Amino acid sequence: MPFRELNSKLVEAQVQPGQRLFSQRGAMIAYKGDVRFTPNFQGGQGGMMSMIGRRVANEATPLMTVEGQGTVLFGHGGHHVEVIELDGDTLCVEADRLLAFDGTLEQGTLFLGSDGGVMGMVRGQVTGQGLFTTTLRGKGAVAVMAHGGIIQLPVTPDRPVHVDPQAYVAHHGDVRNKLSTALGWRDMVGRGSGEAFQLELSGNGAVFVQASEEKL
Repeated sequence: MPFRELNSKLVEAQVQPGQRLFSQRGAMIAYKGDVRFTPNFQGGQGGMMSMIGRRVANEATPLMTVEGQGTVLFGHGGHHVEVIELDGDTLCVEADRLLAFDGTLEQGTLFLGSDGGVMGMVRGQVTGQGLFTTTLRGKGAVAVMAHGGIIQLPVTPDRPVHVDPQAYVAHHGDVRNKLSTALGWRDMVGRGSGEAFQLELSGNGAVFVQASEEKL
C-alpha cells in the first residue's frame, strides 16, 4: 500500500524505484528523498482518450507523474482525504476529487448518467457537474478528497441510492447510474442541488458521498 493516512487532511506516499504514482497538480505538500514530479499530458495509464474525457469534464490541468525514491505528503486545499483500496475492481471517481493514485491502475472515463440518455446529458449540464467520471481499475490504492468527510453507502439490488450530484465522490461495484430530476423544467431553473436533480445508483456495490454539497 503506497498511501498512509496521517490525519484527515494528509496522506503519505512511498515512492519506489521503477514504480510511479499520479497526483493532481498542486497536491504535493512536502517530500523527502530523490523524487521527481513531471506533468503528464497523456492522462495516466488511460492514454489520450482518458485525457479527452478529463478535458470534457473541464479538467484542463494535467496530472503529475511522481517517480524516484522517497516519501511524499499529499493534500489539497485543506480538504478531507480518504484512501480507497482496490483489489482488481473498478472505482469511478469525480475527476476533481481525485488526489493521487497508484501508477499501476488503468485509467479511463465513464459518462456519468449514461443510462439517462440525452435527457441525462442535458440534466448533467444544468447541474454544473462534470459529465465524465474518471475510472481506475486494477490492484492498488486511490486517495480521494471531499468537503466535510466521506461516508460509504451500500447499494443493493433491492435498495438503490439517490445522491445529490454535487455530493457524489465515487462508486464501485456492479452499479448502474442514472441522472434524473424530481421537478419540472419551469421549477428547475436556477436550481442545481439534489432537491432538483438526483443521481440514482442501482445494482450491487457502494457509493462514497461527501458531507457537503460544496464543489472542489
